[in-house]
Amino acid sequence: MDGLSGSYPHLEVVQRRRWFSFGSARNSLFGHHQRCNKGTISTCIRHIRKHRRESMAKSGGEMSTADEVVRVFALSDLHTDYPENMEWVKNLPALQYRNDILIVAGDVAETYNNFVLTMSILKDRFRQIFFVPGNHDVWCRREQGRYLDSLEKLNALLDACSMLGIDTSPSVVNDLGIVPLFSWYHESFDKERDITDVWIPPLEMACKDFHACIWPCNLTSKDLSLALHFDGMNVRYIHAVEEVQRKCNLPKIIGSDCLEERLRYIHGAAEDGSACHIFGHTHFCWDALLDGIRYIQVPLAYPKERKRRMNGGEEWLPLCVYDSSSGGFLTSFFPCYWSDYYAKNERNPDVTELAPWVARFYKRR
Repeated sequence: MDGLSGSYPHLEVVQRRRWFSFGSARNSLFGHHQRCNKGTISTCIRHIRKHRRESMAKSGGEMSTADEVVRVFALSDLHTDYPENMEWVKNLPALQYRNDILIVAGDVAETYNNFVLTMSILKDRFRQIFFVPGNHDVWCRREQGRYLDSLEKLNALLDACSMLGIDTSPSVVNDLGIVPLFSWYHESFDKERDITDVWIPPLEMACKDFHACIWPCNLTSKDLSLALHFDGMNVRYIHAVEEVQRKCNLPKIIGSDCLEERLRYIHGAAEDGSACHIFGHTHFCWDALLDGIRYIQVPLAYPKERKRRMNGGEEWLPLCVYDSSSGGFLTSFFPCYWSDYYAKNERNPDVTELAPWVARFYKRR
């Protein structure tokens, strides 16, 4: 399935008390004030608020108070090249989210035109939007040669975000830090035993990225080069790492050690529920706590997937993951079939026998 291929968007959501310094990304966020390049995140936030108050006073504007209610919603894998999905976006309430923040964790659309239309609609619905690209966003197969390669298209998408007023770099909203992270998968991320007793199509056949993306000759997902290139973008500027059920070669096209190291560096030893990793890409609803970090995926996904998904999506998306009036991050986990399954059943990577609902699609060797 092409929906299981590609880059994966990620957006870290971190409460101030757990937002440790994060190197170059911090310099990007706080570079306008020399004192913000040193010290703790609390110091940085204090100075950036002072800077904003002074700027607003000079311009005659009004500064929102720290008591302002902040709600953050999450959504991924919109795939608005499907007319049903584009219609869903257009039907989002015009006023309900006007004071809210939306995190879009990638795979908005395959074509540039649909991407711009989708993000324009969302920007009209929400006060502020954070975005990171997914694999489908940088596909070139339907762009009629407009872009030399996927990196050129990526730059075009980021330029469009800038023109639309959509954030692709770290920011502080009251006491909440939101840190977009760019990433791309690499095969060596999968360190578990391969499935050998059934015939599984090679990645080049199963994953459309190998045909729909165009990369410079020095970049490939077969080694670390592409993953390192995207990770290097985090100096300025998230789709994700997750524990998923064993299914074909999926682990080889969903994860990056670079991303794991970076998000652990940002969050540190988070143990108080104040660290949250929003991601997309695999089209599975997911809400689970792993090593102190909460992982949430809320994909719109393909129309046919929503029809067979237990909890649908059209009715309850986007999902509110943070509400300052209710104490911050949601305390209860929302129902997700697979994360609920693994909360009760321990994974055993050494068992490579396919699950019955998967095995029926494959022939034994």
